[in-house]
Amino acid sequence: MSDVAREPANENLAAPSPFELDHIVAETAGALKDLQHNDGHIVFELEADATIPSEYVFLNHFLGELEPDVEAELAEYLRSLQSDRHGGWPLFHEGDFNISASVKAYYALKLVGDDPEAAHMLRAREAILHHGGAETANVFCRYALALFGQVPWRAVPAMPAELMLMPRWFPVNMWKFSYWSRTVIAPLLIVAALKPKAANPRGVDCQELFCTAPNVIKKWHINPTGSRWGEFFLGLDKVLQVVEPHFPKRNRAKAIQAALDFIKPRLNGVDGLGAIFPAMANTVMAFTALGIDPESEEYKIARASTKNLLTEAKISPTTGATQRYCEPCKSPVWDTALAAHALAESDQHGDDPKALLAACDWLAKLQVTDVKGDWAVNAPNVEPGGWAFQYRNDHYPDVDDTAVVGMLLHRADPQRYAKEISRAVSWIEGMQSTNGGWGAFDIDNNADFLNSIPFADHGALLDPPTADVTARCLSFLAQVGLEINHPTMAQAIEFLKVEQEEDGSWFGRWGTNYIYGTWSVLCALNAAGEDMQAPYVQKSVKWLLAHQRKDGGWGEDGATYWQERRSEAKASTPSQTSWAVLGLMAAGETNHPAVARGISYLKDHPRQDGRWEEPWFTAVGFPRVFYLRYHGYSAFFPTWALARYRNLKRTNSGKVRWGM
Repeated sequence: MSDVAREPANENLAAPSPFELDHIVAETAGALKDLQHNDGHIVFELEADATIPSEYVFLNHFLGELEPDVEAELAEYLRSLQSDRHGGWPLFHEGDFNISASVKAYYALKLVGDDPEAAHMLRAREAILHHGGAETANVFCRYALALFGQVPWRAVPAMPAELMLMPRWFPVNMWKFSYWSRTVIAPLLIVAALKPKAANPRGVDCQELFCTAPNVIKKWHINPTGSRWGEFFLGLDKVLQVVEPHFPKRNRAKAIQAALDFIKPRLNGVDGLGAIFPAMANTVMAFTALGIDPESEEYKIARASTKNLLTEAKISPTTGATQRYCEPCKSPVWDTALAAHALAESDQHGDDPKALLAACDWLAKLQVTDVKGDWAVNAPNVEPGGWAFQYRNDHYPDVDDTAVVGMLLHRADPQRYAKEISRAVSWIEGMQSTNGGWGAFDIDNNADFLNSIPFADHGALLDPPTADVTARCLSFLAQVGLEINHPTMAQAIEFLKVEQEEDGSWFGRWGTNYIYGTWSVLCALNAAGEDMQAPYVQKSVKWLLAHQRKDGGWGEDGATYWQERRSEAKASTPSQTSWAVLGLMAAGETNHPAVARGISYLKDHPRQDGRWEEPWFTAVGFPRVFYLRYHGYSAFFPTWALARYRNLKRTNSGKVRWGM
């Protein structure tokens, strides 16, 4: 636990006056409305670390299709992320050195043309070598290096394309993986089978990043979990490395075709396979390796999808140079739904519903009703009715987005959106896992032994049920009228009780971290009608109160996903403070002095153009591996929290009506 995080709160912090609250809420809600597109939706940038922009550069140089101006702007962005503290690249703002992100960023900069003897490159190289060299980078980094001939192909685990042919009863098959793993792996199997070599038109290498020459390294793979399964899979990998080249050619051709048959129906237009950059980039490389005509419609769509994720070029406030980055994906459904919840809260009396209904109408049109995606493999009798995270991703809607949108539509006008709400309820009920919880995209995606394969050194191959997603589903079902003793509800609450941490908090899978999870669950329990004075609920309230910081805010670092650093914090943040006070208000603590101090923190924290300053990453793609900064979080969550506080204080009811 950071000592700073446990400093006693400043008791002199006072909540803003009703006039101040009205002013701030009007200002920031107005800024949200100003961001609405003509069709009603709102979208913010979604920023990750150095890896995605680096991989965009890799893709260009793999294809031999350089974009000098774009790459110069990406390089400027990468340089801006380099740490002054350790010389490498972190996974999140002011994070520790990460070997894989650093190797990718260094090599991308060298590909673009940075002099390896330049000061920033020397510092990066020294840091990489100090931390064990590029040979210690993760599997995905080594795949990139193998494509550029920087490591032998034995440096990556054997992943035979024949995996595509494995039936569902086989212990290892594609349907046991998470959606994101499935979409990344399918094209990667083609690439690994054909082993194409990057065009690399400038002939750039990065051998100086290795402590030991790659061609003499014998041991590349690790047991990621330390389990007996891990030892078994390490042994299996050694066998496959030897025998795979001798697999029958007919079966290999059949397997590659099966991978193509998986990819093509899911190309998803310019939104791309899985609507995530790694899957899109792998698809372009797979098509290239197969010799698919670059002028063909399928190739052009796949390539366009990668370019569609480039942000607009901007002037850096520190260097004055033009920079941009590549987003890992787009987040319009999530952003629109959450922003609209903030707008609904800010318009206390419903006097100005135009912006809210415009957002709801846009969302209603995006409900997936005619595609039975991959989720239907384990739920064949469930009718579609979910929403995806992105503009389009019909094969992969998720229950988290669906619950948040469903709650919004129900809140805005349950009659106007009755059909959409009914379909969403049926789909979410049908997606409940057997343990009572919900994963994001699939049912019972919890074959944990698969995280022991060498390929899974990132530890995120699966999509098991989690507390935060379960809480959102419970909130939605409660808001639309399911009683607490309904079997679906009872099982969900029991799951949440089992998942509660010893200290009273709940883990946050998709947001950082225990503050996010605890906020989510407290809102759900309140909506479900649970006794908020129950000991286990009060234990979570005490945890939140104990973690308020001296400045009145709350904060958690990305490092909290390591158990030994689970309570670390560098600073309070507006989004995490908002979650904490929203959670406390859901627990009936609106009048607690800690809530007033949190509201005071939000009042005083710097903001510009209706958005609070927040450089910190307060979300995750994969804990310990891939972190996210939602640029919208510092806009809509504080507005939401301030408006709710104002509303509850004004009515003096103390009762939060809604699921979130």
